[in-house]
Amino acid sequence: MLIILGGLPGVGKTSIARLVAQELGAIHLRIDTIEQAVIDCGVVPSDEMGPVGYVAANRIATDNLRLGHLVIGDAVNPIELSRAAWREAAIIADKPFVQIELICSDVDEHRYRVETRKGDIENLKLPDWQKVCDREYHPWPDVDLVIDTAAQSLCASSDILVSFVRKKIASI
Repeated sequence: MLIILGGLPGVGKTSIARLVAQELGAIHLRIDTIEQAVIDCGVVPSDEMGPVGYVAANRIATDNLRLGHLVIGDAVNPIELSRAAWREAAIIADKPFVQIELICSDVDEHRYRVETRKGDIENLKLPDWQKVCDREYHPWPDVDLVIDTAAQSLCASSDILVSFVRKKIASI
């Protein structure tokens, strides 16, 4: 199964993805890591990244899904095109997928998280609050689950996601 995570920077995607990956033994594919590696190699400047990171992650996801692994795609996934590419990665591997949107409905809390978080990817410049606010992000009408990370802890959010995924797997 492919777990497709999406949401604006600072909502808790990576923190939750790590907890879920540990709990379920899943492979965690983080777009930020892939894109920064491409930038660090001088392949593409950061302002010209385009779909490179997503395409690489989608193909790595398909490879791992074919091996029978549970995979988490950790990315903003701001538009339908990026979301559809993840779904296609699962379809190519003949595996199911779930689409999970993480939000932080408390604007002050979201801003605090964005302004105080520490990066863990070498050379990655995290977006400031204005860039998060200005970022293109389209509604996700066909999402399977929305988790509001303002409403509970990261561990509680992870538990909700793990429970949801286990129920989906059991129903297959």
